[in-house]
Amino acid sequence: MNSWINLSAVGLILGLGLVFGAGLPALFAVGLRVLSTSAPTSEGPASDGASAIGPRAVGPARMAVAVICFAIVVVAIAAGIYLIVRQS
Repeated sequence: MNSWINLSAVGLILGLGLVFGAGLPALFAVGLRVLSTSAPTSEGPASDGASAIGPRAVGPARMAVAVICFAIVVVAIAAGIYLIVRQS
């Protein structure tokens, strides 16, 4: 072990950086993807000239998963703000 570099602290910072720096945006993206119900179809445009892509109902299971993903992200952001404000 080097007396200049605390490798356990470096590992902790790297791990937390990966979890919060890449994990939270990925979790947010998962929530958005779950809400996205525009699956590719082979129907093409509607016959009346309107767009074939429109609002569709999201199932309750998908909505629950999306809400849980977004809630985790919001709680993590709120905890980070709390920890920053508490220090001052």
